Amino acid sequence: MAVFAELTGRGVITVSGADRVNFLQGLVSNDIDPAADGTAVWAAFLTPQGKFRHDFFVIGRNDTLFLDCEGGDRLMDLGQSLRRYVLRAKVALGIQQGWSCFTLWGPDAMLPSLSDGIGFADPRLPELGFRIVGPSDAVRTALAAAGIAETTALEWHKHRIALGAPDGSRDMQPEKATLLENGFDELHGVDWKKGCYMGQELTARTKYRGLVKKRLLPVRIDGSDVSEGSQILADGKDAGTLYSVAGDRGLALIRLDALKKEAALTVGSAALHPEIPDWISLPTD
Repeated sequence: MAVFAELTGRGVITVSGADRVNFLQGLVSNDIDPAADGTAVWAAFLTPQGKFRHDFFVIGRNDTLFLDCEGGDRLMDLGQSLRRYVLRAKVALGIQQGWSCFTLWGPDAMLPSLSDGIGFADPRLPELGFRIVGPSDAVRTALAAAGIAETTALEWHKHRIALGAPDGSRDMQPEKATLLENGFDELHGVDWKKGCYMGQELTARTKYRGLVKKRLLPVRIDGSDVSEGSQILADGKDAGTLYSVAGDRGLALIRLDALKKEAALTVGSAALHPEIPDWISLPTD
């Protein structure tokens, strides 16, 4: 059965103007051309040193690109950061006021007919379903007409955690995380053939020199009283960090050497058991 959830911690930035595609193309990790043609892409905005700052979905409609991104202070930081690079480009940045972000998933999930807003397939994994950005009332009306039941954001997080999909700064530490640790390669968040973008050099070096030392992985939590941001230990040594937690599942950034040794992973008195999805490619040596 298909279900939907509203993601209240998100917002929408708009990028319009004649140079909108070229403007984003030089700044983010993925090719923006498909988004301009109506196919959503997932991309990251990096520091010049190649560290994660923001991730978002980009989808185009008419003369505007819409960025489904983290909300609140994170949205303001992304907007201000992008604005620094406008210079003389024919680009206008804005916030799409009154729009909300929804996710829709399940074995028979299909996008409903929308009177307003934009729906698109999540470009990371088919199992992640669809996303919709638009006026909350209009989107809810369309989902109700399609007979799609609402569930909680917690259920969505359980679903995406089990699949290994990160949720912005909740799972990736700004200015410290790297893309390949967090699945951007396998989840179609990096285009290796596009031209230069900010942070490209470190991202490419990490891939081609095999420098990935940690991976963000789903884990089953056997125990209680764990909190997001907790240190993971293996044989008394640092082995990573536990990020998103939803029920007895979490996403953990784990050192590959600890994983290779099959060392017992713990957070306090709780044990962590990695459950690695098929899409994740780990080194074999």
